Amino acid sequence: MPSASASRKSQEKPREIMDAAEDYAKERYGISSMIQSQEKPDRVLVRVRDLTIQKADEVVWVRARVHTSRAKGKQCFLVLRQQQFNVQALVAVGDHASKQMVKFAANINKESIVDVEGVVRKVNQKIGSCTQQDVELHVQKLDDAVRPEAEGEEEGRATVNQDTRLDNRVIDLRTSTSQAVFRLQSGICHLFRETLINKGFVEIQTPKIISAASEGGANVFTVSYFKNNAYLAQSPQLYKQMCICADFEKVFSIGPVFRAEDSNTHRHLTEFVGLDIEMAFNYHYHEVMEEIADTMVQIFKGLQERFQTEIQTVNKQFPCEPFKFLEPTLRLEYCEALAMLREAGVEMGDEDDLSTPNEKLLGHLVKEKYDTDFYILDKYPLAVRPFYTMPDPRNPKQSNSYDMFMRGEEILSGAQRIHDPQLLTERALHHGIDLEKIKAYIDSFRFGAPPHAGGGIGLERVTMLFLGLHNVRQTSMFPRDPKRLTP
Repeated sequence: MPSASASRKSQEKPREIMDAAEDYAKERYGISSMIQSQEKPDRVLVRVRDLTIQKADEVVWVRARVHTSRAKGKQCFLVLRQQQFNVQALVAVGDHASKQMVKFAANINKESIVDVEGVVRKVNQKIGSCTQQDVELHVQKLDDAVRPEAEGEEEGRATVNQDTRLDNRVIDLRTSTSQAVFRLQSGICHLFRETLINKGFVEIQTPKIISAASEGGANVFTVSYFKNNAYLAQSPQLYKQMCICADFEKVFSIGPVFRAEDSNTHRHLTEFVGLDIEMAFNYHYHEVMEEIADTMVQIFKGLQERFQTEIQTVNKQFPCEPFKFLEPTLRLEYCEALAMLREAGVEMGDEDDLSTPNEKLLGHLVKEKYDTDFYILDKYPLAVRPFYTMPDPRNPKQSNSYDMFMRGEEILSGAQRIHDPQLLTERALHHGIDLEKIKAYIDSFRFGAPPHAGGGIGLERVTMLFLGLHNVRQTSMFPRDPKRLTP
């Protein structure tokens, strides 16, 4: 007489056979073979962002990542993510999907890339957890195209330690928020370039390995250069000016700059992207200052007009008031700022530079008084500016220099440059700079140089402050700071 367990096994075996026989959808799902460019199917892949009511009842193919999955009885809900857009997909037992296909869908690893064929269906109730809220995808075919070696997910991202996110940056960059941040940052570069080219500027590329410190200070990275030492450029400053001496009149550059500052703050990086401008003017450096301010305004307008989706995506995770600016841009003199700070109880000398807390406080005071997040501070003390800054002709303690601020933090530093070789030599000696190392720079002014001014903008800071984020590492794709050199 057979045992109870043997009897159970004999009953299970036919059920397994029966289940296998019932898998009528086995040709409709599975793990795809690796794509090695062996064929060119005529299949058209539709973007997730294009899955709207206009496509209702259409059969489409979509390639996306599995963001989340949730099995419930005879159906499985998948959220499919493509960059900052996502859509709900439903795999349910029916004509096109078997129980086994639903089970397969439920077991796909998060972050897997899948190819899905499905019918776009209008939903009666908006799907609040997805960007595509008015439709869902009813899955007919499902291929697990690329499985990850390790799982990654966005849920709980706000509580994940920042270093952990940066150590696993590729996964972190897949999240909707990161996708939106860096697409908007790309927009800043595009708008900067577009605006300046329309204004008659020429884009230039400058050396990043140089023979002397650009800013004349000690915060430079020294690199071995054959039998000598060289430095990584702190800015394209000297070369921008030499191009003005070469009669280019208006130039700009977008490129990396390096600062060997051991500053572990929310806004300092040792390598960042500089958006640099230099321009000859006719009579007054304000001609240049106003041109730069207008360029920033055009960028702000362009972002608000073209990148609302990205702004709203970031705001879901990091709520922030919309960025405000005036036309024309508010300009305050340094002495006016000092008066505002002193009235608020801050003790500062006339020639003291602004500390970070005082910058922030001034930003709050300006916002309260003028209702703007963007403004210019003009006529800085000469003592706190680089050697090539033109002194103010009326007040030897002031300079023809300016900074620009967003939400109370500096994003641009600029000035009229000294274009007279004799005065430039005097100022370089005053700052203790070896004249031999900047000989080519000073010599470029000996053959006649027009008056000129310019400025340098930090791309990552502009992105951070426009979106109201709290750390510049969120807006640097692969950040470099005193403690981070990888990935």
